Amino acid sequence: MVKKLLPYLILTMGLLHIFLLHHLLFKLIPMALILVYAYLQCSSANKKHAFLTLAGLFFCMLGDGLLRFFVVGLSAFLIGHLFYLSAFLMRWRFSPLRLCAALPLAGFAAFMGWKLHGGLTAGGHDNLIVPVFLYVAVITLMGFFAVMTGNSRCAAGALLFIASDSILSWNMFVSDIAYPGVLVMGTYYTAQFLIAGSMRHRLRASGGIQNGSDTPVRFLT
Repeated sequence: MVKKLLPYLILTMGLLHIFLLHHLLFKLIPMALILVYAYLQCSSANKKHAFLTLAGLFFCMLGDGLLRFFVVGLSAFLIGHLFYLSAFLMRWRFSPLRLCAALPLAGFAAFMGWKLHGGLTAGGHDNLIVPVFLYVAVITLMGFFAVMTGNSRCAAGALLFIASDSILSWNMFVSDIAYPGVLVMGTYYTAQFLIAGSMRHRLRASGGIQNGSDTPVRFLT
């Protein structure tokens, strides 16, 4: 029962934070609930993969709380993405079509790096160029590894995470965006929920996906 109600509770608390309750505590509640939701998927997941995903979720939640200290929060998110990409690497399923995703992801990362470099330089934030560029590289790799799992929840979650961080960084360093809070947090919570939900599928020792009670949705196989 709790497992079935959690997605609705996550949605409700997420919307409350985005539109009404902007205090830090209410920002963290949806992520805490997503962590619980992810933990409840662990019974059908490979233990190492489950640990890596839960650790990624935890460090991202930590990054949420510490983002006011930008470099500290960014570092926590960076660690979270390293856990994520390690988890996704365990589910790697090679496909030439999915491999082609590397090109647009690299192109987008290069575009964002170029625009952010200009924004950071113009704003006198030269000291942030190296950590921001490192973050862009790691989150891009995370997105690529997620696509290579062939699991639509992993891929959609990772790509939405990239979209969320791109909107946030563009709004902070390049130019103002209308309704940044709604766009950033809406894509962010959805991304984390999808990544957590992707744990429900058991993994073979070889790294492939084995059907559990739910049939995994694959794409570009």
